[in-house]
Amino acid sequence: METNPFIASQLYTNAQAIARPAEAAGGSETGQAFAAIADDFMATLRAGETTAMEGMAGRADPQTVVEALAASELAIETAVAVRDRVVEAYQEILRMPV
Repeated sequence: METNPFIASQLYTNAQAIARPAEAAGGSETGQAFAAIADDFMATLRAGETTAMEGMAGRADPQTVVEALAASELAIETAVAVRDRVVEAYQEILRMPV
């Protein structure tokens, strides 16, 4: 199966735009904190991808690739755990009697 690099690049760019946090309407500190966390998360994933590509091309040593992939895995696991806690809290709010 042959992949078209232009289409893959375009899809990746679109995914990055979607994943980027929206600007906080009121400029609240909480919104800014979440934006900073999201930016850090995306930077970690980008660094992991870049290192993995360099490793496949033979420009990075295996230890660096493993460290970058471990950091990416930890970031994803943390994001999933936070998401699960938010969903759990939302469901708990829905169960409250009015």
